[in-house]
Amino acid sequence: MAKIIWTRTDEAPLLATYSFKPVVEAFARTAGIDVETRDISLAGRILAQFPDRLTEEQRVDDALAELGQLAKNPDANIIKLPNISASVPQLKAAIKELQAQGYDLPDFVDSPETDEEKDARKRYSVVMGSAVNPVLREGNSDRRAPEAVKNFVKKNPHRMGEWSADSKTNVATMDADDFRHNEQSVILPAEDSLSFVHIAADGTESKLREDLKVLAGEVVDGTVMSAAALQKFLAEQVQQAKKEGTLFSVHLKATMMKVSDPIIFGYVVRTFFADVFDKYGEQLEAAGLNGENGLAAIYSGLEELENGAEIRRAFDEELENGPALAMVNSDKGITNLHVPSDVIVDASMPAMIRTSGQMWNKDDQTQDTLAVIPDSSYAGIYQAVIEDCKANGAFDPTTMGTVPNVGLMAQKAEEYGSHDKTFKIASDGKVEVRNSAGEVLLSHDVAAGDIWRACQTKDAPIQDWVKLAVDRARISGMPAVFWLDPERAHDRNLTALVEKYLADHDTAGLDIRILSPIEATKLSIERIRRGEDTISVTGNVLRDYNTDLFPILELGTSAKMLSVVPLMAGGGLFETGAGGSAPKHVQQVQEENHLRWDSLGEFLALAESLRHVSRTQDNAKAAALADALDVATERVLSEGKSPSRKVGEIDNRGSHFYLASYWAEALAAQSDDAELAETFGPLAAELAENAAAIDKELIANQGNPVDLGGYYAPSDEKTEEVMRPSETFNKIIDSLK
Repeated sequence: MAKIIWTRTDEAPLLATYSFKPVVEAFARTAGIDVETRDISLAGRILAQFPDRLTEEQRVDDALAELGQLAKNPDANIIKLPNISASVPQLKAAIKELQAQGYDLPDFVDSPETDEEKDARKRYSVVMGSAVNPVLREGNSDRRAPEAVKNFVKKNPHRMGEWSADSKTNVATMDADDFRHNEQSVILPAEDSLSFVHIAADGTESKLREDLKVLAGEVVDGTVMSAAALQKFLAEQVQQAKKEGTLFSVHLKATMMKVSDPIIFGYVVRTFFADVFDKYGEQLEAAGLNGENGLAAIYSGLEELENGAEIRRAFDEELENGPALAMVNSDKGITNLHVPSDVIVDASMPAMIRTSGQMWNKDDQTQDTLAVIPDSSYAGIYQAVIEDCKANGAFDPTTMGTVPNVGLMAQKAEEYGSHDKTFKIASDGKVEVRNSAGEVLLSHDVAAGDIWRACQTKDAPIQDWVKLAVDRARISGMPAVFWLDPERAHDRNLTALVEKYLADHDTAGLDIRILSPIEATKLSIERIRRGEDTISVTGNVLRDYNTDLFPILELGTSAKMLSVVPLMAGGGLFETGAGGSAPKHVQQVQEENHLRWDSLGEFLALAESLRHVSRTQDNAKAAALADALDVATERVLSEGKSPSRKVGEIDNRGSHFYLASYWAEALAAQSDDAELAETFGPLAAELAENAAAIDKELIANQGNPVDLGGYYAPSDEKTEEVMRPSETFNKIIDSLK
């Protein structure tokens, strides 16, 4: 029997799974397809690391490791929902919740001293940050806006804020001594083993890391961000925001870049509150309150200090006297600096651009913003869009073109695979990357507090990336632009490889270009305004940025993108959109029993997953299910059955009901498979007859708080009761099984 793996993840996508997966299981079974669950949630990943501390009943399999192996198998068919890429505050909160539920887990200690603390920290490091995606992504990314979605948005455009030519909003980024400017890169001529060595000023050598296995043709990079240059830059931006009367905001990715960006975030907090740290810094550092976990963690920690109230007043005073901070939640006083995982650059910058280039201030009003993105590697793409909006106004969703993406991400390509090769430098000196013969391949002068990192990109994924770009250009008829920066050592190496591998393909009649990210952005948005489409072919981080930037402008959200990962071994990974707003969605469920999460991404991914079954298993019923699902999805959009934000109106559960009803009707009406038509005819009729009753049952309990039994590890029983509130709908769907 064919098999689809449906991942259990976190937050709103997890809640939606309780409602939608029973529908998927019931429909798929009619085509001989099993839908199985694998738990790759943050809670599940934590528990999998500590089998020795759990009872037999509490132990869980390491589902992520299992799926990582499956992704290398041609039989893989995985539907991947958004998961938490845990920052330290999120990790600590999840541990605390699991401990309260009776799991004997050790605390996460910021500065481990004992062997037990060090062992626990090592295990927890496995689940932090981008722990999931690099394991599963054994292929490159193909993300695009489905035609049905694009057409719907053109008829039903989302709101775009007006832009003013005299807007003060800008991006601030470093012009020297950051990761971009200090990058060095080498292509390995043969399989080898590398070591990273720190040479102190007195000549003492210590290994930062050794035995990094690399393959022939692999691109290996090293770079460093100067702490002194970073702090000088940040101090200048604090003063600039104060002078111009703009909001100060920092935009990082402390989840995916789980080592480097929390360190940078700490520098931002300490610089913004320079006077406080000048006076109380030693005491705060000793208490582990260095800002890397955000202002909220500092405030919480101050409660344990004898003079905590005095220090809190000092923070409040500097907050009052400094530039206005962008807010995450004005009502609750949560600033841009409260939690490092609250403001994620790839989601926050497009949202700001869509909202007239403004963010929220403490008075719950929008205001022009100085967006601080320290590393200049990709900051310029946002400034290019901002300058275009100042000159030409907001984009028009009813006429604008589209920018799909082909992204290099297979086998931990580029920066998102750098975590185990990123270090905060302890003392002045030099860092060298040496091969097994002792030859120095890369070398940087460093100072205490600098952030040094390396990353690697294997040759096979690069070849596959180029092939995928050519294929998509041929199929779509769109120009394809490789976004590669001639000022970056890594990108110069990739440019040479792209030119080499393009020669292996028939590119006759295709428009394929190589431009710097800023020039590629300008070209893409010029074409967008003319209603023209352009494929962006990018590396891993720009893949993440572009697949939020353009969809949020085009579609209102990146959750409406189709995301396919053709795995290099022949299987398929089907991703379901972004999860950045998932925490707010869960909070609304807890407070009002209304889930506004839109499962459109799940619908789109499921259809492609079913088509993959059809192609690889010669399963005609799967193809019929996929085609009918597309019909149902377009009808959900056109008939306004997507979730509303407002309590008392249709939410995620209602959207699932209508999707199921329309899907059944489409299957009953199709003529490709008589058996499916016969099976779904009565079901469609029964769902239609009971629509009013089901609607009433789905909305009846909205408006009241609910107990899910946990945030990171909700109770199955309680959550299923909340997410499947219609006995009528449940009975009809369950009868199909």
